[in-house]
Amino acid sequence: MRIRTTTAVVTAVLAVSLVGCSSDNGTDSKADTALSSAPAAPNTADSSDTSEADKVALPEPTGDKRTAVIAAIKDVNPKLAQDEDKAIEKARYQCVNLDGGVLDTVNSAMELFSYDGVMLTEDDARHLNIGLRNTLCPET
Repeated sequence: MRIRTTTAVVTAVLAVSLVGCSSDNGTDSKADTALSSAPAAPNTADSSDTSEADKVALPEPTGDKRTAVIAAIKDVNPKLAQDEDKAIEKARYQCVNLDGGVLDTVNSAMELFSYDGVMLTEDDARHLNIGLRNTLCPET
């Protein structure tokens, strides 16, 4: 599982690096700007390392909002919320992705939430994105 997460992080870093190294023709596209400013998801194989999650602009949900986010994640697959802190951290990162952090939000959800033996399908990822939009990160 660490290999998959590490691969996803390395891919994200390389994508951001490539965008930063592209030739500047004087025009900035919204996609380029969003990709270059998007935070890379942390390697959460070690749950004690939460310093990267704290850098996400979206505050950690509490109370009823946290309960609603966990319910949305469990609706996709209950195993994804066995470690609620990990699920919330990944949901916060996915919200950044949904708000322009990446171009392919379905793939980013599949990468972020495929862990602990659960592999999300494209339909699962779409379902998850809808649940996060309805609970944690409404579309602006």
